[in-house]
Amino acid sequence: MGEDRDPDRRLSKLLSYVLRHHPDAAGVTLDPQGWVAIDALIAGLGARATVLTRDVLDRIVAGDSKRRYAVSDDGLRIRASQGHSVEVELGYEPAEPPPVLYHGTPERNLDSIRATGLDRRDRHHVHLSAAIETARQVGGRHGRAVVFTVDAAAMHSAGIIFHVAANGVWLVDSVAPIYLSVLSPRE
Repeated sequence: MGEDRDPDRRLSKLLSYVLRHHPDAAGVTLDPQGWVAIDALIAGLGARATVLTRDVLDRIVAGDSKRRYAVSDDGLRIRASQGHSVEVELGYEPAEPPPVLYHGTPERNLDSIRATGLDRRDRHHVHLSAAIETARQVGGRHGRAVVFTVDAAAMHSAGIIFHVAANGVWLVDSVAPIYLSVLSPRE
């Protein structure tokens, strides 16, 4: 069975779409921190002919290796950990990054990034990884991957603020070209 036929994968993609970009697609509204009541989400999706039970939702959240979703401590609300294009304030405190972080992108973006750096575009932040392999996987989703090394220590010393999401993704507003270098393919 291919990935496109996996019902949990399809539901996970739908959850990401709703919780990051279009809560109206499920007839719900995110609060200012991006949370939505799980019961309202399940009911909203059900009203739009998408069956989602609490057990399936819990399985998707628990089985997501990238930890894209966070469930509130009381178990009543859910939100995406990062990657929003809708206005939310996730409340992550500034954090000191490791000295080096990584960013993966399709090879077609190489020249543009070398020239102008990384910017958040329609998202709230640029996403960086502490692991080369994670960056390589992210960059390879839409073509041959290129991985950039980010001099996070120099950025932090220059006063650039970093945040770390609940799932370990490092977030920053932008990365200027001076802080970037292309990782050689064998590293």
